Amino acid sequence: MARNAPPDHSLIAMPSFKAMRSFVAAAKYRNFTRAAEALCVTQAAISRQIRDLELYLGTELFTRTGREVSLTAAGATLFDAAQLSLLNISQATERIRREKSDKRSLTLCCSPAFSGLWLTRRMKDFFGAHPDIDVNVITTQHFLAMEPGSEPDIYITKIFDLRPGYQRVPLFHEVVYPVCSPRYLQAHPEARTLEGVRNGVLLDLNPYGRSQLSEQVDWDVWFAMQSHGSQIPPGEPAQRFSSNDFVLLMQMALDDQGLALGWEHLVGDLLREGRLVRPLSEELVFADTVHYLIFKEEKADDPAFLRLKEWLIAQFS
Repeated sequence: MARNAPPDHSLIAMPSFKAMRSFVAAAKYRNFTRAAEALCVTQAAISRQIRDLELYLGTELFTRTGREVSLTAAGATLFDAAQLSLLNISQATERIRREKSDKRSLTLCCSPAFSGLWLTRRMKDFFGAHPDIDVNVITTQHFLAMEPGSEPDIYITKIFDLRPGYQRVPLFHEVVYPVCSPRYLQAHPEARTLEGVRNGVLLDLNPYGRSQLSEQVDWDVWFAMQSHGSQIPPGEPAQRFSSNDFVLLMQMALDDQGLALGWEHLVGDLLREGRLVRPLSEELVFADTVHYLIFKEEKADDPAFLRLKEWLIAQFS
């Protein structure tokens, strides 16, 4: 006769999955009503799950202030563990679900600038040629501080020492030069000289944004490296605007608002379309600053991955 398994007290003592999901949603949205809307349940159901969880733990997890709620010290401790655990469960079930589906899904990670100015223009062609592959894009400016549990299949970045289990393929090196709209150049013909550019309206990428491109280059550095030992006549820009959002700077340049430094792989399409122009020929070439396609070693023989990888490499060849 088969013996019954003894009670597993560690599993019996665990709070319910439903309660943990309600708790994470409430902590994320800091409001029980918004948490209920996100989970498609009633606000009363969220309140009941949180109350039962607090009774089980013997402590309050939230401080209620009007309609908003904030985590207590105990709540913050539980949220850190619960959020990561639910993320791991979600990713594991999604991987299993994808393996049983005819469609393949791949995750690509790149900077917001690369996504907004390069990738979005080309994905239509990829999807048209590969309708059986879904692509999930994650953008970040901080490749070394990814969200726990996030493991993209492919990175496009110059930071190649990310984590073990990845290989790299060089794609291109960086070339940087001034760009502006044709209308701006027509209104400011003096911008065809270094002095004229320096005295114009300069749209600058601040240090928070340079982390996603070439950290060492802003307008001051660019002018210093173009002087070649000779001084550009003294002067000050008519006005300087800075942002960590490179796409914003490009939109301002397109709207005739000034001159920006353009990274060739990001502005090349806009130049070919005539929407931006190079007011002068001077440029900086960083042959040692290489952007890579970095991919999971375990994906190396996956047919869907190989198609995306080969397509990306072909775009730069």
